[in-house]
Amino acid sequence: MNTHIQLFLLLSVLLILHLSGHRLMLEVEGNQVNDAPKKMYVFGDSYADTGNIRKSLSNSWKDPYGVTFPGKPAGRFSDGRVLTDYIAMYMKVKSPVPYRLRKLMPQHLKYGINFAVGGTGVFDTLTGGPNMTTQIDLFEQVIKDKVYTASDLNTSVALVSIAGNDYSHYLATNGSAQGLPSFVASVINQTTTNLIRIKGLGVKKIVLGGLQPLGCLPQMTSTFSFQQCNNTTNDLVLLHNNLLTQVLTTLNQQTNDHSSFIVLNLYDSFMSVLNHPSTHHIQNQLKPCCVGISSESFCGSVDGNNVKKYKVCDDPKSAFFWDLVHPTQAGWHAVYNKLRTMNVLQQIYY
Repeated sequence: MNTHIQLFLLLSVLLILHLSGHRLMLEVEGNQVNDAPKKMYVFGDSYADTGNIRKSLSNSWKDPYGVTFPGKPAGRFSDGRVLTDYIAMYMKVKSPVPYRLRKLMPQHLKYGINFAVGGTGVFDTLTGGPNMTTQIDLFEQVIKDKVYTASDLNTSVALVSIAGNDYSHYLATNGSAQGLPSFVASVINQTTTNLIRIKGLGVKKIVLGGLQPLGCLPQMTSTFSFQQCNNTTNDLVLLHNNLLTQVLTTLNQQTNDHSSFIVLNLYDSFMSVLNHPSTHHIQNQLKPCCVGISSESFCGSVDGNNVKKYKVCDDPKSAFFWDLVHPTQAGWHAVYNKLRTMNVLQQIYY
C-alpha cells in the first residue's frame, strides 16, 4: 500500500477517536440571519497579522515592508495587503484593528479584532509569540469585558490562519521524519479543539486557511534557483489538508448550518496562480521580490550603519512572493481572485 495512503488511514482513525470526544460540545445553531457578517475576529500567524508582532522582533516593521500599502512599514509581512485585508474587503468591512493597537484605535473595534501574530502556531514556536490557544484566551477576555455582545458575535466571522510555523518549529527542533505523521495528527487535533472553542464563544462562521504549498515558498525553492517546487514538502501539505477537510466536514455535519466551518483552499489557489502566472499579470512566480544580499541577511536587514543588506525587484506587482515566505500584495490579490471563483467565499454570508 502507498505510504501516504497508510499515513492517511492511520491519522483518520486517530482523528475519528478525537472527534468523538468533541461531538457533544457543539452548540445547536440559532435562527438563520440572512445578512452579511458585520465583524471579523482573526487568529493565527503572519499570513493574517496586520500589526500585532512587536517591532523589536520582526523586519515587517522595517523598510521596504508596506511600500505598496499603506506606503510605510505597518507590521504586515508583505509589501502591502495580506489575506486578512482581502477577506475583510469581501465582507465589505474595514480590516479589524490589531489587538495590540485596540486602545489606540477604539473606533475600529466595530469591525472586530485581529489577534494573529507572525511566527506563531497552534503550539508554541521559537518566536515566543502567543500560540493560538493564548490568542483565543485574549478573545474570551474581550468578550467577558463586554466589548462585544452575543448579537455581535452571532453576526461575525472568525478567520483562522495556519501557515506552517508548527512544522517549521518541529523540523528546527530536530523532529524526526518518522514522528511527522503523529505530529500532523496533533496539529489537526489542536486546530479542531481551537475551532470548536471559537464557535462555542458565539462566532457563527469560521473560515480556516488550508496550508499553502510550503514546498513552493522561496525558502524551499532557493536550492533549485527558484525554478521548481519541493514535491516532498508539498506531499506533507496535502496530508495535512486532506485531514483538515475531513475534520471540518464532520464538524459541519454536526451542525444544522453545513457551512459553519469553511476551508479556504490555499493550496489549489496558490498553485493555480503559480502555474498560470501571466493570467494574473505575474511575471516572477517563484523568485521573491525582496531578498537579502547574502545568506546572513533578509528582506529589511541593515548593517550597523543602517546600510541596506537587501535588494528589491523593480516592480512588486509583477512578483508573486515578496520575501522568502510571504506573498506580495499582488500575489495575495491573485489568490483572492482565484478563491472567489472557487465558490467558497460566498459561504461566509448567512
